[in-house]
Amino acid sequence: MKKYLFVFCFCLATYSLYPQSVFTFDLKKDIIIGGLSLGVFASPFFVENKPSQIPDSLNKNDINDFDRSLMFSYNKSLDTISDYGVYGMLVLPIVSVIGNGNDINAWLTYGIMYTEAFLLTFGTKDLLKNAIIRYRPYMYEGGVPAGQENDYHNSFPSGSTSLAFLSATFLSATFLQEYPDSNWKLPVIIGGYSLATAVSAMRITSGAHFITDVLAGAAIGSFYGWIIPFLHKNNSKNNVTVNVAPYGFLVSLKL
Repeated sequence: MKKYLFVFCFCLATYSLYPQSVFTFDLKKDIIIGGLSLGVFASPFFVENKPSQIPDSLNKNDINDFDRSLMFSYNKSLDTISDYGVYGMLVLPIVSVIGNGNDINAWLTYGIMYTEAFLLTFGTKDLLKNAIIRYRPYMYEGGVPAGQENDYHNSFPSGSTSLAFLSATFLSATFLQEYPDSNWKLPVIIGGYSLATAVSAMRITSGAHFITDVLAGAAIGSFYGWIIPFLHKNNSKNNVTVNVAPYGFLVSLKL
């Protein structure tokens, strides 16, 4: 009971201190970003590269030294826990908008931003998975586990890691801008990235991914988790221009 009371008081205090969000949506810009997001999200459906059959045996010596240093047999428990961990992390960014509880535009803006970032992250990681054949580490430790017959060759990049770092970066980027003077900045950032790192570690130790799979996934999620909030800052209109060109759109970004 005390825990829930503490959370309520924290939300109430944040709500009263920060009544207006620093992020906003722009119809023209978000139509373009939204269209791009949907395009990236749909692109994996048109790309499919898979082995003709499950290989009988694989040689560890074919793996680079960096990845070979941390290879594990399949652990279903860690695989399942890391998946559920990602599902839980996807709701974390709501913490940043709690302080704008009475601002419908803030909730709408956050919904638009997070949807765009999610679609871009999900589409990018699936596009790479469908285009690149890379056998998972457990294939070098005993073959395909039961239930993984359709996913054994999609090791690069780590999808769970990309979504975990999307959530952590989106939360960090928005929280820092919404509450620059808050004493909760470090706990929120450290907590978010600690959870994302834990998910990544479990993806490796479960035998589902190599280190480079996880690093690539972290880079993808972190990029979209940062760039989308940046494009929606109130003062970003002067830094971002979008124009219609003869063969598409011309986007100018001033950092």
